[in-house]
Amino acid sequence: MTVRYAVVGAGWISQIAFLPGVSLTGNSTVTALVSGSARNAGKLAEFHGIEHVCSYEQYDEMLAADVADAVYIALPNSMHADFALRAANAGKHVMVEKPLAVSEAECEAMIQAARNADVFLMTAYRLHNEPGTVHALELVRSGAVGDPRVFTSLFSIQAGADNHRLKAAHWGGPLQDIGIYCLNAVRHVFEDEPTKVTAARNAVDDPRFAEVEETIAATLMFPKGRVAQFCASFGADPLDMYRVAGTAGEVAVESAYDFMTPTTVRLKRGQEVVERTFPQTDQFAGQAEYFSDCIMNGTAPEADGEEGLADVRTLLAIEEAARSGIAQQVSLEPRPRHPVAEMVRTFEPTPRRLVF
Repeated sequence: MTVRYAVVGAGWISQIAFLPGVSLTGNSTVTALVSGSARNAGKLAEFHGIEHVCSYEQYDEMLAADVADAVYIALPNSMHADFALRAANAGKHVMVEKPLAVSEAECEAMIQAARNADVFLMTAYRLHNEPGTVHALELVRSGAVGDPRVFTSLFSIQAGADNHRLKAAHWGGPLQDIGIYCLNAVRHVFEDEPTKVTAARNAVDDPRFAEVEETIAATLMFPKGRVAQFCASFGADPLDMYRVAGTAGEVAVESAYDFMTPTTVRLKRGQEVVERTFPQTDQFAGQAEYFSDCIMNGTAPEADGEEGLADVRTLLAIEEAARSGIAQQVSLEPRPRHPVAEMVRTFEPTPRRLVF
């Protein structure tokens, strides 16, 4: 069996990552492309051999036709819920780029719609299927650093002025776009949920940041006295890393979040240092194959809707803490599942891409 995907949104991430990645899997194919640009969609469809192309206005018509089993939604954050709800209500499995939605209510509606339709809703946390990420988690889980006490992370990029992630109307900003990677990482490093957050954001004289902050920094308190801090920036030189300090050692992960760079994991215990760089893998192929395996086997994905909701609830608390200057309480049940080795999928990246 091959799971047929409709890709909703023909922007940069679909062009450079998802469409090329699906072609590498043995269990997934793209059969439909939904876009607001008929010209670009037509070119992409011809390049990737996609049979069906439709506009956003034709989305429901596409869902009603037997041309796709699942949808991959790569739209601005404010559009996630609408297109996901319509897909679930039409009986399609749904994979949604992160953050899952822009509010708790939207996330909960998406989760309920998928449940009612007996379909799977997956938040597109591609790193849950990446070997370096899972290796780092398993090192911590094994007790290699003793009891993990402190997590710190930095993720920064230079955002282009025309990026929709700079628009407040789409719930844009560095926290939602890249800070979510840091947050998701620490939740699985500690295998627990934050209980209180504080945060601060900056203001700079740069026209790119008229609607969102350039940089945001957050501190999160976890059970057992554990502490995490991360900083996400749209105005600094690209860097993505995290470190976990435990009572008996540390784990450092470099190129922790970027999908186009090999991941390096370094374990340090006393004077002993063991470093391992994992060959670059196509992370979008990995998450597509994993989700398709879940669909075909009838097994719910680990990064389900509740996983997306947990991050959104915490993001909203961090956002309010930064706005108000007042610490915010967070109430979440610990996740029953975390990324494990059985979820890892590896593919040699393809150079075959069409990017406008």
